[in-house]
Amino acid sequence: MKRAYLAAVLLLVAFILSIGAEPLRAVEPREMLSNPALEARARTLSKELRCMVCQNESIDDSAAPLAHDIRVLVRERLKAGDSDAQVLNFLVARYGEFVLLRPRLSWHTALLWGLPPAICLFGIGVLLIVGRQRGASMTAEQAENLTPAEETRLSELLRKEG
Repeated sequence: MKRAYLAAVLLLVAFILSIGAEPLRAVEPREMLSNPALEARARTLSKELRCMVCQNESIDDSAAPLAHDIRVLVRERLKAGDSDAQVLNFLVARYGEFVLLRPRLSWHTALLWGLPPAICLFGIGVLLIVGRQRGASMTAEQAENLTPAEETRLSELLRKEG
């Protein structure tokens, strides 16, 4: 029984370690640049670029062959002397705006950037309107259900305030 338990625990630990190590294997040692400053720039850019195969991962985290190709391309452009903006512009021209994990604000992405805040504001407006209507209807209902003694007391209180 203890052996089976120990084997299950070891298998679970191995599984967890293999899951956690997956993103670490994405950037291969042969891709890395010898210049630490250029490599740091390449890694920063890679985190901003979408893997066109995985779509919810950056190319820095993806092990897909296309992500590898784009990582190599980024490093080649940096070695050629391109700035970060030039590399991003080159990739957007080649693959489209979708290659960016955070799309730039432009006329064709305005809906993407503006819709979430607009929906939130609309929801808050609806909640305020419904809340006010409920408050007004509850006051009217409460006034209708008062006993004669409560109505007299309410009238007295309103006279004192006014």
